[in-house]
Amino acid sequence: MRIAPKFRLPLTYNTLFSYSRIDENYGGAGLGFLEHALILEEFWKVDPGISQELSSVSFGAEEFLLFGTQDQKRKYLPSLTQGKAIMGFAITEPDAGSDTAAAATTAVLEGDEYVINGNKVMIGNGSVADFFLVFCLTEPEEASRSRRHSILVVETDRPGYESDKIDGKMGLRASDTANIFFSDVRVPKENLIGVRGQGFYQLMQFFDRSRAYVAAHGVGLAQGALDMAIEHVKSREQFGKKIASFQITQLKVAEMSTMIELARTLTHKACWMVDNDKIDTKTVAMAKWFAARMAVEVVDEALQLHGGYGYMNDHDIERFYRAAKVLEIYEGTKEIEKIIIAQRVLGKY
Repeated sequence: MRIAPKFRLPLTYNTLFSYSRIDENYGGAGLGFLEHALILEEFWKVDPGISQELSSVSFGAEEFLLFGTQDQKRKYLPSLTQGKAIMGFAITEPDAGSDTAAAATTAVLEGDEYVINGNKVMIGNGSVADFFLVFCLTEPEEASRSRRHSILVVETDRPGYESDKIDGKMGLRASDTANIFFSDVRVPKENLIGVRGQGFYQLMQFFDRSRAYVAAHGVGLAQGALDMAIEHVKSREQFGKKIASFQITQLKVAEMSTMIELARTLTHKACWMVDNDKIDTKTVAMAKWFAARMAVEVVDEALQLHGGYGYMNDHDIERFYRAAKVLEIYEGTKEIEKIIIAQRVLGKY
């Protein structure tokens, strides 16, 4: 029997609305992170681009559940799961990618409003979202870089908000990505999520959850690529034999299958730990890094097994190949994940 998790993911209206706060009193129904990972894997096996768009409709909602007030939860969350709204999380800037603490978009408190100015780049749902969580610089004089930022809710219909849709992405073209701009955008001070100056710590807690299920993107993509490769080698003949009968093909399939299963097990472990309030940043980073690396390697081999056909865009494997690389970049680059792992393994020295 599974232990009722203390934190549940916002996949249904009932889950969002009945889940009033994160504490030991929660034991209701709903989907946890492990179930969410299973669903994402199935979607990503079929179409990474559409799956990315579907899975990003409520991207960032965990911040509301972790740090939002009751009024904020009631105002913003139900519309997401009722299909009436789309949100996003605006973090990355031209000079602040992996170094999130370098974010320079400012939010200055003037009376009862924050005035926001700046530019965010490569933001999911940038041109279609109804509101965003925006990682802003609110304490520029603070000595500690990790205590300078806050997270604010910004509705996209506010004066001064603009978006510029990005075309020409290598992969995941079905999902919306845009650069967004804030020019004296005013939001009430009640739009502050959590504690002012604690935005960096709140962001890291979000990553400890989101990276766990984002690892499932890689597992699903790799499984889909392997399934396509298996179908191809069992039907394609060369030298008078099915490609599947060649030992080199069998070795590739064995290696790919094993790598996928390893990544799947690690991903499930990370998500189970989140569900059971045993969040381990190292395990989450391992799952995210390994699943992404594995997906890139598996889809490469899967395309190789297709031969020249795999290079043509009338075969799905070509699209999967283009989609895979971003898994090693978004939601924490592979280098950042490795640094996180190493720091926690090595400890102080």
